[in-house]
Amino acid sequence: MDKVSKGWIYGFIGVAIFSASLPATRIAVADFSPLFLTNARAAIAGLLALGLLIVLPQPRPDKSDLKSLLIVAIGVVVGFPLLTALALQHITSAHSIVFIGLLPLTTAIFGVLRGDDNPRLLFWLFSIVGGILVAGYALTQDHTANWTGDLLMFAAIIVCGWGYAEGGKLSRKLGGWQVISWALVLSLPLMAPLTFFTMPENFVGVSLNAWLALAYVSLFSMLIGFVFWYRGLAEGGITSVSQLQLLQPFMGFVLAATLLGEEISWSMAAVSLAVVACVASARKVSGVKPPPTETKASSAAVHSVNQQSL
Repeated sequence: MDKVSKGWIYGFIGVAIFSASLPATRIAVADFSPLFLTNARAAIAGLLALGLLIVLPQPRPDKSDLKSLLIVAIGVVVGFPLLTALALQHITSAHSIVFIGLLPLTTAIFGVLRGDDNPRLLFWLFSIVGGILVAGYALTQDHTANWTGDLLMFAAIIVCGWGYAEGGKLSRKLGGWQVISWALVLSLPLMAPLTFFTMPENFVGVSLNAWLALAYVSLFSMLIGFVFWYRGLAEGGITSVSQLQLLQPFMGFVLAATLLGEEISWSMAAVSLAVVACVASARKVSGVKPPPTETKASSAAVHSVNQQSL
């Protein structure tokens, strides 16, 4: 199996895991505050990541990698979880899932800004039309729509795309599970104390479903999903593999309907379908090829060869 195909398989597994994140967050914020949920999931995942790095020792990131790891931490460890948890106090998880259709666009934009890809003009045309469809849907909702929730979701998508692109690029050097593990460990000195400061006075009345939801977003959404996702982005290319997120709204709709009993309107499904068509077309005309993976080992080998040639 070639590298690109492996990237798509890893990316698909990551998207499948992420598709349950918003419904699980919706369940959790019914009993936990958004701040506690954000801090707790990061702290739990951070402790697990620290254990992984102890059991499976890895080379420490270079000082030049710290900026990228900080961006990953801000984008996907803190920013996206907190903003979505706040948003889901105002909107349903089904409504929030529509915004996931913008993730391929934001991830691709940040991928280009990081010098990863250079898609064709038609790629941006289809991607922008998809973004307009999502924004238009949010603007034309009836009185039950909530501007606060929508704006928070827009912000969440931006910081998430930023963290995805940065982590995908860094994964070529450090490895997929290593990137998210180091980012979580980097966040741990802050998130662990904040977990205790934002902890409720007691847990009386917290349902089993809320605890299970917290466990899911901590273990799967915050750690395991990224192991597959970042490896997929690294091997298949950020712009290319990011298009797999088009499947996430459909998976999320099914989970929102089955787990939460939320209604999926025809307009919501239609917008998601239109966004899928736009970004799938963008993928087809992008003309982007995944760059070669750059590992620390390969970089050292190249440096050694260069030294010998001198």
